[in-house]
Amino acid sequence: MEFLQLDEVTIKILKDTEEILEGYDSRIFKAKVVHALGPGGQRKAERDLEWNRKTIRKGLYELENNACLDRLSETGRKSSEYHLPNLLEDITATVKPSSQADPTFRTTQLYSPLTAGEVRRRLIEDMGYNDEELPCERTIRTKLNDMEYKPQKVEKTKPVKKIPQTDAIFDRVHSINKDADETEGVVRASIDAKAAINIGPFSRGGYNRSGIQASDHDFDPETVLKLFGVFLPAHDESFLYFTESSVTPDFMFDVLEDLRPEIDRRFSPHTLVINSDNGPDNSSHRTQFVKRAAEFAFEKGITVRLAYYPPCHSKYNPIERVWGVLENHWNGELLNSVEKVMGLARTMKWNGKNPAVKMVKGIYETGVKLTKKVMAGYEALINRLPGLEKRFVDIIPDAA
Repeated sequence: MEFLQLDEVTIKILKDTEEILEGYDSRIFKAKVVHALGPGGQRKAERDLEWNRKTIRKGLYELENNACLDRLSETGRKSSEYHLPNLLEDITATVKPSSQADPTFRTTQLYSPLTAGEVRRRLIEDMGYNDEELPCERTIRTKLNDMEYKPQKVEKTKPVKKIPQTDAIFDRVHSINKDADETEGVVRASIDAKAAINIGPFSRGGYNRSGIQASDHDFDPETVLKLFGVFLPAHDESFLYFTESSVTPDFMFDVLEDLRPEIDRRFSPHTLVINSDNGPDNSSHRTQFVKRAAEFAFEKGITVRLAYYPPCHSKYNPIERVWGVLENHWNGELLNSVEKVMGLARTMKWNGKNPAVKMVKGIYETGVKLTKKVMAGYEALINRLPGLEKRFVDIIPDAA
């Protein structure tokens, strides 16, 4: 076995290399050189390279035991979650239900109306923490920012109006959602239709690296895509359905019918909770929507629970956060073909997961509605929450 020889050139190279290394890396380098020098390597390194013998021995020990004796990263004060392993999970459970997406969809930031002090109070009252064991309010605020929850309201996120029942609606929605996420056999789905997407060389703002210029004037798009999404908040999974027709109540429940085999296979649910914003096409008083919801429940033998967010508070609907990520994902791109739109949608990620993307063919007629007489028959099959009849509807097959 040939050992390393220390001529003038080699000595200069080794010294120059050692000078640019620090700490653990420097010691490991010296240890490997000593091994390469063979018998008497420590003495040669000390004499010819002017390396400290104590440092060499420390490096040899670290090299042989694959360990860093300094381990400075393990010193100092431990983080709060080191002492409280479930702290971050409990903060998320406290803040997530009331967080909302950026209404402009220009950022993926989530805004929360809860201050750090309020989060700390709820951790004590709802999660069973002791005041003495919890970190201070300032630390909680830092944790919220690190988790990308912004604990404040901004002007653009304030609702246009607040009805007297807003707080009661939020309390009920949060309670239903929490029970759904914690109960086996219950699946919660957040649904919504995104704004229409014009296909063509139209500017959507932002920049990209391709250098392709958008048109400097408006003209008729090649086609218009509608996008409807189903998001499972408890599993961070999203399903995006495109159509060149209209997103009607029939379209929405055809989508749910399409998803049903997958949901049955994985969760075997007895209850489906649907979060929505009570828009014109999915309102609990939209006769065709109620008809399809009732048919879905009775044909499948599954309870359907509709839980709507208050008026002008649709940004709290979980799927809105998916829209924010998607809008940022294709920001600056020219959506000039159906294939490109769907391709970008497939590569978007929410919490590390790509959505399932489909194109739905066919024509869906708008304006379909039931007569009062026919609707009365369906109303007899559903249960509305007294006082909040428009916001909470249960369709229970066994109760009919």
